[in-house]
Amino acid sequence: MFKMHQLVVGILLFLSSLFSCQQQKGDFKSMNVEEFDTYIQDEGVQRLDVRTLAEYSEGHIAKTLNINVLDDSFLTMADSLLQKDKPVALYCRSGKRSKKAAKILSEKGYKVFELDKGFNSWEAAKKEIER
Repeated sequence: MFKMHQLVVGILLFLSSLFSCQQQKGDFKSMNVEEFDTYIQDEGVQRLDVRTLAEYSEGHIAKTLNINVLDDSFLTMADSLLQKDKPVALYCRSGKRSKKAAKILSEKGYKVFELDKGFNSWEAAKKEIER
């Protein structure tokens, strides 16, 4: 009887860890400008701008890749250009699209960090911009 109890407890622990892992999917961390700026100083962090090419061309954070989250091929392009074993720090103009992109990428197994109020907050903080 004791072995049966251990087996049941083991199975329940396994299933709960399985479901808790599934709940982790879709998780990402939102950061304010200062946290984001500090975080992207790490060369191992991939930088991603999810705005349109026109917005990106007007100014962006240095060393960022541009993939428009509203483009139907967003995930395909992201999968071909990003590495899943490195974190992704992303942003849009105000934070709405970046949250959408962060959800999409984190559900696909990327570790994602997003700039909470977007490029607007970066500019307002007078952070460096590349044109």
